[in-house]
Amino acid sequence: MTGWSRTVVAGWMVALGAVSAVGFVVAAVLVAGQPALFLWLLVASAALVITGAVRVTVTDRGVTVHSLVLPLARRRIPHSRIRQASAKRSRPQELGGWGYRWMPGRTAVSLRAGDALWLELASGKFFVVTVDDAAEAAALVNDYVMRTADK
Repeated sequence: MTGWSRTVVAGWMVALGAVSAVGFVVAAVLVAGQPALFLWLLVASAALVITGAVRVTVTDRGVTVHSLVLPLARRRIPHSRIRQASAKRSRPQELGGWGYRWMPGRTAVSLRAGDALWLELASGKFFVVTVDDAAEAAALVNDYVMRTADK
């Protein structure tokens, strides 16, 4: 089995999420009467921490992106659902911002500017993740996609 794996961390997202979570918990203890507001702010802080550090893996089973903080938060795309893969430089602004982003026709895990793995799905939509060595990942995905199509 040939595989590929890289880690991407947006340190500022993890740090901001952790610091704000602590701050919101302290504020919730000190300020009575707004539990729903503080709960939503705590959820937003947790989202920053959870999506701020991911592992991208390509195996014979597909492409998987999972949170390093909460590994159960994952997205796996089997090769049978991928039309083709490519690599190109991308910026968070063109992907909808930082973190896990949904846009019409495209979902992205955008943690920095630079190399990104672009997966064109069989549905015509795209899944994008910013990650180093995206060209190597794309070549491996395309190899697996061709093998899957030949079966």
